Amino acid sequence: MTNNTTERILRPTRGLVSVNLGELWRFRELLGLLAWRDVLVRYKQTYLGIAWAVLQPVLTMLVFSVMFGKLAKFESRGAPYSILVLAGLLPWQFFSSALSESSNSLVASARIISKVYFPRLIIPISSVLGGLLDILIATGILLVMMPFYGVEFRWHLLLLPLFFVAAFLPALAAGIWFSALNVQYRDVRYIVPFITRLGMYVTPVGFLWQTQLTGPWEKWRLLYHLNPLVGPIDGFRWCVLGDQFAPWWPGFWMSVGITVVLLIAGLAYFRQVERNFADIV
Repeated sequence: MTNNTTERILRPTRGLVSVNLGELWRFRELLGLLAWRDVLVRYKQTYLGIAWAVLQPVLTMLVFSVMFGKLAKFESRGAPYSILVLAGLLPWQFFSSALSESSNSLVASARIISKVYFPRLIIPISSVLGGLLDILIATGILLVMMPFYGVEFRWHLLLLPLFFVAAFLPALAAGIWFSALNVQYRDVRYIVPFITRLGMYVTPVGFLWQTQLTGPWEKWRLLYHLNPLVGPIDGFRWCVLGDQFAPWWPGFWMSVGITVVLLIAGLAYFRQVERNFADIV
């Protein structure tokens, strides 16, 4: 008897940077399921559940307000320090959470990767998307607190989604980079917590960099914008607090440019090493 069974081998598309958007679109349901799974797993078997999405930004805001606002007496340009801190926390906590979750996403999905073919890029993307619920909840908290602190709603708030995209892209770029690196170099899982802890203090979350980089330090402000989170944080504060907190636009576009370079380079590296994921992971 003749065996007419044929074997179909699915391989990633060729190219270092090329991303098959059509393939990603065909697997969009899987992307949504994995993103929702990440949300459920994050708060599974926790006593407070989704309430942690409220407690984390609020408690961090209170700590920073006391440390930098009351004790260190950092300048706030007349704005309520709690609102200034919370507006900076939104993009930072999204980035921090996305990096922590996505860096380990490929290793955590080892069983699926070794058995089924699908675009591997879906895994770190879904981990980053899993943080959307948290930032939406935190944004709601910010909008509720603004009238309480006497901050008026202004038309700038309509631009908030644009600056969220500016915060989403560096989170995605970092997630792609570190998820791929973690497959080959397991030291990454120790490096990421260090980056997130240190990054909160070198990123202008609890202070205004404009009031710190003055005098002889002012010449370093362009170099400071090599941090791709500086621009989005400035943008969030501008939307919430008004024109006196407008970003320094040369630095903002430099942050965007750095983000684009990191994203393209991350996609190139990911495409180069993903064919070996199933063997290494």
